[in-house]
Amino acid sequence: MKINKKQVFIAILLPVQVLLVQLAAQHPAFIEQYYSQGIYPIISSVLRIVFGWIPFSFGDLLLGLLLFIFLRFICRLIQTRFRKLIPKLVHFTAILSVIYFCFYLFWGLNYYREPIAKNLKYDQKKYTTKQLQKVTAQIIEKLNYYQFKITKNDTVKVHNKYNQKEMYQMAIAGYEHLKNDFPQLSYEYPSVKSSLMSLFQTYNGTAGYFNPLTGEAQVNDRVPKTSYPTTVCHEIAHQIGFAAENEANFVGFLAANYNDDVYFKYASYRMAFGYCISEIRKRDNKLSKELWRTVHKGVSKDFKASYQFWQAYKNPFEPILKKGYNAYLEANKQEKGIESYNYVVDLLITYFEASIKP
Repeated sequence: MKINKKQVFIAILLPVQVLLVQLAAQHPAFIEQYYSQGIYPIISSVLRIVFGWIPFSFGDLLLGLLLFIFLRFICRLIQTRFRKLIPKLVHFTAILSVIYFCFYLFWGLNYYREPIAKNLKYDQKKYTTKQLQKVTAQIIEKLNYYQFKITKNDTVKVHNKYNQKEMYQMAIAGYEHLKNDFPQLSYEYPSVKSSLMSLFQTYNGTAGYFNPLTGEAQVNDRVPKTSYPTTVCHEIAHQIGFAAENEANFVGFLAANYNDDVYFKYASYRMAFGYCISEIRKRDNKLSKELWRTVHKGVSKDFKASYQFWQAYKNPFEPILKKGYNAYLEANKQEKGIESYNYVVDLLITYFEASIKP
């Protein structure tokens, strides 16, 4: 098996690309102006137009194909007892080089854009426990209000009446309202789908993911529906260029909160409360328990049901997969890895101290 010169050239480009990405990471203002607000909106729109009309998740099939190629590569190495190893490694590295290029061109450079706080002109400062307590109390008030508005009984758990596809369509309305106050958060050419790998995602402990190679937002259609609206809005936030998980959480909260539907509003405050109360528990467990006592029993039942759902899918492989995802996040400027999701609290406090939406 001869070494293909083109494959050698493409393979050599992989370390070159890695160096260029690391160089670009040092210039967030450049990335923001010329990529995130420059060519990326065009690229993402084209991807959503090309793949959005397909009724199933094309991205899931693509991932399946890539996994098959990887396993086939490993099997062939073993079958041939590692003969002609160098040409095969060159071929495999060339494939990785192409994937790496597409990943960062199609979306990945958004990890290195300027913080959303600067984009939204938020003057963020380190918050105190007192500030966190005050904002959490405000969120609880809204959460209780929408729980009661939906159920007419503060002890009854909320049951979202919509199916998944209905919520994919409804999420767009929130972004339509949102762009009136935040034009940079507008969303066009929808491409949101239920993942074909929802069962795998459930065992993996994930509610959804964004496929940068196809521009599709993939949502785990097995997760509890009370949190579904914010999950959908979170994945759409990735589509419009907010790669950092805490920023996607915040944009997802805003989009659900700006929605006229009460189930979306409930989900937005539910998510905000979940992250805020978790942060309070880390700082003052006694205060956390005091705040929980002010939450309607119906809301508590909702959180308990969600906890039980995820516990039922706990397995020995989940921590291993999460470690891999954690390493991926850390490699893309999210130093806290999976914990980066929790940093949405900073943005929530800044937002709620400025104004509380009805």
